[in-house]
Amino acid sequence: MVYITRGLVDTLLRLANEAEPSDVTISLAVSRAAELPDSGLPGETPVFTDFYLPSAGGSVNAVFGMDLGMPAGQTQGRFVSHPQGALSISEADDLHEVVFVAIPPWDDASFAAFDRAGREREVEILDVEPPEERLT
Repeated sequence: MVYITRGLVDTLLRLANEAEPSDVTISLAVSRAAELPDSGLPGETPVFTDFYLPSAGGSVNAVFGMDLGMPAGQTQGRFVSHPQGALSISEADDLHEVVFVAIPPWDDASFAAFDRAGREREVEILDVEPPEERLT
């Protein structure tokens, strides 16, 4: 079972819809269920809660070749949209432990998760808020 927040699903589907006919690839990170009030899950359960826009840190990447758009090693998943494709992963997708895929019409029925081998995983969408990020 793969867990993801309702807000993240809605955001990913909106971004895919806005990018159509182009595809979208977005890195996703998890929070532990213990950080999510009222999740009802065991504390160590990973829940996908956050995303990193592919354009973040683009200027530094262009000059220094460093991707500052996401923390290294901190994304456990990937979202890809297939505006003209099937609801499955393809050889062109950047594979992660979990790959979420969406196709038009960009709704819950056109949203699925897969493992690296292309096997579909069961997804549960949670109506919980992710933990607040704090700048220190």
